[in-house]
This record gives sequence, C-alpha cells and structure tokens, in this order.
Amino acid sequence: MSGALVVTHTAIALGGIVGLITLARVTPVIAVVAGTLYLGLASGLGFEATVDAVARGFGDLMAEVGLLIGFGVLLGSLLSATGALQRALGPMLRMLTPRRTPYVLSGSLTAFFPAIYPEVMFVLAAPVLRELAPRIDPRSGLGRLAGALTIGEAVGLVFVVPGTATLAISGLLGVPLGTVLLYGTAVAIPTALLATSAYLLLIRYGMWKPATDQAWAETPAGEQVSTQADDDPPPRHLPLPLACAPVLLALVLIGAAAVVDAMGAGWGVISFLGSPVVALFLGLCLAYALAWRVLSRRGATRALNEGFDQCGSILILTGVSGSLAAVSGETGLEDVLAGAFTAGAAVPILLVWLVAAVLHVAVGSVSVAGITAAGILAPLLGQLQIDPVLVFLAAGSGAMFLPHVNSNAFWLFQTVLRLSTPGTLKAHSLAMTLASVTSLPLILLLALIL
Repeated sequence: MSGALVVTHTAIALGGIVGLITLARVTPVIAVVAGTLYLGLASGLGFEATVDAVARGFGDLMAEVGLLIGFGVLLGSLLSATGALQRALGPMLRMLTPRRTPYVLSGSLTAFFPAIYPEVMFVLAAPVLRELAPRIDPRSGLGRLAGALTIGEAVGLVFVVPGTATLAISGLLGVPLGTVLLYGTAVAIPTALLATSAYLLLIRYGMWKPATDQAWAETPAGEQVSTQADDDPPPRHLPLPLACAPVLLALVLIGAAAVVDAMGAGWGVISFLGSPVVALFLGLCLAYALAWRVLSRRGATRALNEGFDQCGSILILTGVSGSLAAVSGETGLEDVLAGAFTAGAAVPILLVWLVAAVLHVAVGSVSVAGITAAGILAPLLGQLQIDPVLVFLAAGSGAMFLPHVNSNAFWLFQTVLRLSTPGTLKAHSLAMTLASVTSLPLILLLALIL
C-alpha cells in the first residue's frame, strides 16, 4: 500500500476515535479499539494479523507498565486516605509569605505528589486552599492558588514518577524510569515555576474578577469525603516526613539504581531494590503499613479497594492505546514518516506535541492524548536520531494543552473550589495550557543537548 494511503487511513482512524468520543459520546476504550481495528483492516494487514497486533500491543504494554501503574494508583489512594497531602500543604503554606505560596504549592505538588490521581488531588487540596486564599489576597487569592494547583497537578502527572501518565507513556516508549526521573524532573520543576509565574503575571494585570470568577456558595454539608466509616476509630496524624516517606522511598531507590547502572555496576542489591516494580512495591507496602496504623486495618483496606476501582479503567485504556501503537507499527507508517523527519529532532517533537494537544482538546483525557501521540512515533524510534525521552516529554507536554468542558476534572475542579465557569476556564484551562506551552521550549532546548 502506498505511503499516502497509510497516512490517510491513520488520519481517518484518529479522526474516527475523536469523533466517536466527542460526537457519539462513546467511551474512549471502545472508540480506541474501533479505530485500531479499522486502521489494521484498512491498511491491508488482514483479519488475523490485525487481531494479533491488537492483542500483542495490549500485552506488551501491560508487561511494561501494568504493575507500575497499578502500584502507583494504589500508592496514591493510600496517601490520600492518610491525609499526607493535607499534612504537607497546610502547615507549609501557612508559614510562607503570600508572594511565595503559589510557587511552593505548584512546585511541591509536581515534585512530591504525582501519584495522587488528579480528581482526588482537587478534592483533598480544595479545603486547604479556600482557607488560605484570603490571606494570600482578599480579591484574587483563590484564583492564584487554584491556578497553582492545576499547574502542579498536571505537570507532575505527565513528567514525574510515579504519575500515571508518566508511567504509561514512558513504558510505551521503553524509556527507563531512571532516565524519566532525571529528565522528567529537570523539565517539570522549571515548567511548574515558569507557568505559575506567567499565570500570576496575568492575574496581576487584572485577569481575575472575583465577582464573576468565583461562586460565592456556602460549604455544602458533608462536602468532605472520607475513607473512614462511622464506626472506625478517629485517624491519627503522622509526622510530615513519615507521611511522605512512601513516595520518597520509591524515588530514592529508583534514583540510586539509575546511578549504579550508569556506573556499570550491574545487577546488585541496589539495582534490584531500585528496579521500578520493586521500588514502587516497597513504597506501596510502607504506605499500606502507615495507613493501617492511621486508619485501622479496615480503613486501609477500604482505601486500597478505592484504588483498585480506579486501576481498572486506567489499565484498560492504557493497554488499548498500546494496541493502537502496535497496529500503527505494522502498517508501515514508520517508513513513511521517517523520511519526513530527517531534518532533526525538532520536527518529530513538534508533531508529537501537536497530536497530543489536538487529542486532549478533543477527547479530554491526558492519558489517552499522551499515549496515542507517543504511540504514533514509537515504531520510528529505531530509525530516528532522537532520544526516546524527548518523545516522552513532548507527548506529556502536548497532553496538557487546553482542558475544557469535555473533561470530568474540569467540572470537579469548578465544584470543589467553588468557581464559576469563567473562573474555571482561567484557573484550570488557561493555567494548564500555560504549563503545556512553557514546557515545549524547554524540551526543544533539551533536544540540542541529547
């Protein structure tokens, strides 16, 4: 089949996926599988080869990241249940000057809490931020903190281990987590701080209008959602370093193993303990032990069960995105696109960013956008003179572009922070878009080095 037809069928498949999700309101899993099957059959793979590629792509990606994503989601659920986020944010932010608070908020969420699922993050952080907002600024304090919350959550999700999108995209591309930890953090922290600075500059010039951007509602009864049942004992409070220890343990082990491997020391005890699966498992075990102490055995089990509920949809969606990448690799798309990417690393980086951005605008899912965009270039990595970590970063960057009303997180953000729709478009949509466009030049700059 000619290259033009392969590109045409790929465009039809991607457009069909977007159309099914946005127009027909079909769930993303079904839409992605339908688009994948169309691409395989229309590109001439045949029935058996198409089915084989779908199953192989799903299985290969799950073998790479299935346990990592599962452990990461469960770790985040336990951290949420033990109140680690509130314990970290409340005292820390109260000690800071109003000027520094938004920067510390976005930076700390990016670096230390990427494991907490976005919707859970919003619910947990909202009461703390609403309490602090008048001290930051009587008129724009809530807007400042809400934007910093969005930026910190989004950047950590797509760039920092163990964010679910980070694990999924890097696993699809085969980027070692030690490398992801190094370069992802190197891009994530400057992105969070620069995007926060740009957002605050817009507020300083009058963007935030409290009368129209905030919904002045009273706190609904029973707003706080707790994993504690009525007959459970009241939770204990852990010291802040201990509350954050599970994530820090996993990150330190992964980082130590990356250093040892770079020194050529081979597979010793440190390499074993720092392998991503073992490191996240140990972090999960520590979080479970702490949750058992804080919440009781029943509360810890309930928190784990909530994490299991989240895992199912995340794993299936991640797996079928791997199926799409595998089928794209079988169609010969890499041979067609490889010739167009001889000009250097910038072209494929921009393509991945653009595809991820368009998909996020259309679909409303960061993970679907990032994984699909990365999957298009995954088969080409062997032929292109580009480091796979750059493709990982570009996919995550584009996947943050312009969230809006088709995202569940948009409406939850609006509700828990008590913003109006215009206010949510500023503090959520605009803030995350600033993170997206701020990170892209940093990635292009990094491409000159790698």
